[in-house]
Amino acid sequence: MKARTQIPVASLAASDADARPALAGPTTFAGTADALPPYVWFCVSAVFHYLGPAFAVLLFAEVGVLGMAWLRIATAALIFAPLTRPWRVFASADRAQRLLLLAFGACLAVMNCSFYLALDRLPISLVAAIEFVGTIAVALVGLRNRRNFAALAVAVVGTLLLIDVKWSSDPVGLFWAFLNGALFVGYIVIGHRVARTGIGIAGLGAAMAIAFLVVLPVGFREALPAFSSPRLLVAAIGVGVCSSVIPYICDQLAMARLPRASFALMLSLLPLTATLIGVIVLRQVPALSDCLGIALVVTGVAIHKPARE
Repeated sequence: MKARTQIPVASLAASDADARPALAGPTTFAGTADALPPYVWFCVSAVFHYLGPAFAVLLFAEVGVLGMAWLRIATAALIFAPLTRPWRVFASADRAQRLLLLAFGACLAVMNCSFYLALDRLPISLVAAIEFVGTIAVALVGLRNRRNFAALAVAVVGTLLLIDVKWSSDPVGLFWAFLNGALFVGYIVIGHRVARTGIGIAGLGAAMAIAFLVVLPVGFREALPAFSSPRLLVAAIGVGVCSSVIPYICDQLAMARLPRASFALMLSLLPLTATLIGVIVLRQVPALSDCLGIALVVTGVAIHKPARE
């Protein structure tokens, strides 16, 4: 038998053939992930970031807000489980690494729930505005020169034009929106640490399993109607794949090679993708101010120079 030793997370994928997650090994997928620039993975994530929530809002009336959050996380956890074997990842980690994965999982669970609770009460533009405020702070921490400060300023102005920030008189909705914004910062910071440890998607799978355990007693009752309706169940699974599988995997692949501040600044592209999805899916043609905002966001990202961390 092997001695019970603590295995560094960075070497987790290569330490034991049985414990190696399928997505963490030297596979064709891993080779493709390394071959493509990190910005490509981020752009894929940015597209799906709002596709999932757009579909989810349509299901709130039939499944419930927390039920939809439960189905989203459950879908992702079930997809990740056979691919990443989260129980082996967690068992092989030392105490510090387990705490990191626990924090990541709890953050994912509460963030997703608060995001949906905010969307149920507030316009998505306001929720997105509050969410982006936190990412500005993360980007500011990593600024290294005037060029990056100018890039951030241009991107922020463009974002404000796009989302048409409005105040709200709903204190409960604002509470959930600000909680989601704070946890989104946590997702960036903790997710970046997980990505840089070397386990990347394997760590994400373990965190998603933890998130599922956190939301299990919260949204299961509201999610029950979906199990008696194949249409609802398929739609909910689609939301889970679009919201928590594709974007989170792409985020990990981008975070592994992008400095944290650069990743935070790149998040200013999210209003751009939201506008484009509105045109294609919802037939919402942007106004002149929207087009100007898109141009400013793209300009800000284009002139930004990633800092080496």
